[in-house]
Amino acid sequence: MGWLQLILVTDREQAALIEAALENGGALAVTIDDAADDPTPEPILEPAPNATPLWRQVRITALFSDDPQGTMLAEQAADSLGFQSLAPPLITTLDDRPWERVWLEELEPMRFGRRLWICPQGQRPDTAGADSVIIDLDPGLAFGTGHHPTTALCLRWLDGLDLADRTVLDFGCGSGILAIAALKLGARHAFAVDHDQQALDATVDNAIDNSVVERLTVLPPPDLPQHLTGQPASADVIVANILAGPLIELAPTLTGFAADDALIGLSGILSHQATRVADVYREHFLLQPPEHDAEWALLTGHRLRTHR
Repeated sequence: MGWLQLILVTDREQAALIEAALENGGALAVTIDDAADDPTPEPILEPAPNATPLWRQVRITALFSDDPQGTMLAEQAADSLGFQSLAPPLITTLDDRPWERVWLEELEPMRFGRRLWICPQGQRPDTAGADSVIIDLDPGLAFGTGHHPTTALCLRWLDGLDLADRTVLDFGCGSGILAIAALKLGARHAFAVDHDQQALDATVDNAIDNSVVERLTVLPPPDLPQHLTGQPASADVIVANILAGPLIELAPTLTGFAADDALIGLSGILSHQATRVADVYREHFLLQPPEHDAEWALLTGHRLRTHR
């Protein structure tokens, strides 16, 4: 099977939002580099700590499978994001290579919080302690490795919670990394929800690899109400790492699944969007000030008690 790459050129300020939209839209990998005509541009958009990247325009390249599904996703991305591109979106065919495997080989074990480690399959951290919690991860064709700031924010938050005997809802699960992390950190049961069948398949595979599949329910959004309704079945912890727009639309849904005193973590939010998202959830949740990583924010809080 071959591969398709979608190329967009945009202002640097739009890069983070477009990157997240592509990843959530089914791209297998997204890279960002300098769009200038300089024949030796910097290879990636990774400024030094506390430094500001100087590129005014960047080229964003997204990889899709060269099959009917991948073609549809690439064309949908080009249509929906093309207005933000400074040049017409370009879709080209690449020679057949296991691109998602090549990408995975470049990852290294990473720690989140005090004890949680995310490790590509077959790798182990040299500095893991006796109480370390290790997740073996193969994202497959789904989004979620822990390397993106939105996922990292959620993982650090989960690592700091007492999840013993709690039910967790991971809405927009991608690779299942957050649901699996919650289970390995002590949660009693987790529900992993995504509209993308590739994400659900990757979540099941990763849950099997981490020996938590017996405590995990994987399902599309329409099937969730029949599994998670009423007390005491409502979720004790809800985590949703998607985008600001869907989070705003999903506020009534996520609130409806939250038990009294439930904890909530919302990510996939650009820092300047945090106030708008918080305003929608504030009626039902006592929210903490946002936590930030690069241009991204995490909103956390707990459900206000209600009489339901």
